[in-house]
Amino acid sequence: MIELTQLSGKVFWVNPHQIEYIEKTPDTMLAMLSGKRIVVREEVETVIDRIVEYRKRIGAFKNEE
Repeated sequence: MIELTQLSGKVFWVNPHQIEYIEKTPDTMLAMLSGKRIVVREEVETVIDRIVEYRKRIGAFKNEE
């Protein structure tokens, strides 16, 4: 799970494997596989960095080499 912040300031965690795509609209918006859309305070690059760190932590890249 990665930590993110809603525009209201509420901190929450999301499973990055459930993110279908990320948009900058100009806010950062996550489109989830469920169809739900979540707007967060973090920049797109920050979200991507957190996803990469999470995947390294769980060893996900070993299967992708």
